[in-house]
Amino acid sequence: MEKRGIRTERGDLNREIEVTNQKLRQLKARIAKLQKWLKEEQANTEPPTLADYIQSILSRKAQAGKSGYSQSLYNLKDAAKMLSFLQANNIMDIAGLDEKFKSMIGEQLDIQGKLKPVERRLATLKKHIEQSDIYFKYKGKKKLTEAEQILFTAARDYLKGVMNGKTAIPTKTWKSEYAKLTAERETLNQRYIALKAEVKEAEQIRKSVYSILRQEQREHAQRRTQDMER
Repeated sequence: MEKRGIRTERGDLNREIEVTNQKLRQLKARIAKLQKWLKEEQANTEPPTLADYIQSILSRKAQAGKSGYSQSLYNLKDAAKMLSFLQANNIMDIAGLDEKFKSMIGEQLDIQGKLKPVERRLATLKKHIEQSDIYFKYKGKKKLTEAEQILFTAARDYLKGVMNGKTAIPTKTWKSEYAKLTAERETLNQRYIALKAEVKEAEQIRKSVYSILRQEQREHAQRRTQDMER
């Protein structure tokens, strides 16, 4: 009957099914397109950093005017210092913060390790130079007092022991090395002192971040408990 142009109930049903299937295919295509767009957006969107998260918490707390936080956390200078440290070091999460702190401690230990041999070598060079100066001071002097003779002999014997058979005493070389190592020691000491202050500040920042996160976790748990009791 449909072939003869007469509409039937079954034919109408089949046409409705076809229209529905077409709409479903179109809907599936739109959903797939939307899912693809969402995936691309997620891939192109930078995840929030630890600084972003901390800043949002502090901003919310400041607006709410809650007293649950320590006053120091509301100090704008301290908060700015904390956020600046996290951003400057590109710290994304707590693991990154711990790793940064660990690396700073490691640098401290590294500087200490470099200072020790420098200090030992400087002490040795100082003794070489002192004895060399005494030796040349009294060498060739026609008449030495008893004290001078003792000093000269001690210096000569000392240098003989460190020269390993060599005759030319490298006083100039020793003094040059001493000056170079003294400058190196000064640079290392300056960096160590600066790093010590940085580590102290980083430790305080780390404690503050952990304190903020623990407080946030407690409040979140309280909100969940309240929601469940309603």
